[in-house]
Amino acid sequence: MTLRELKPGQQGRVTAISTTGTMKRRIMDMGVTPGVEVKVIKVAPLGDPIEVNVRGYELSLRKDEAAQVVVEM
Repeated sequence: MTLRELKPGQQGRVTAISTTGTMKRRIMDMGVTPGVEVKVIKVAPLGDPIEVNVRGYELSLRKDEAAQVVVEM
């Protein structure tokens, strides 16, 4: 399951980031690393961006970025 598939209020633990290169580095620099808990706060009306809580702060991710984050519930 990916972070993009989670609904507001659901949470999960990041197991992997399924992209490489600069996008993977950017996602990891924002604090989304394997083993961290993430919770979806809200999704914009058109689905982009997705607001998540990670490491105690709110972070907005685009749908294509969230689709690269593999989570387990």
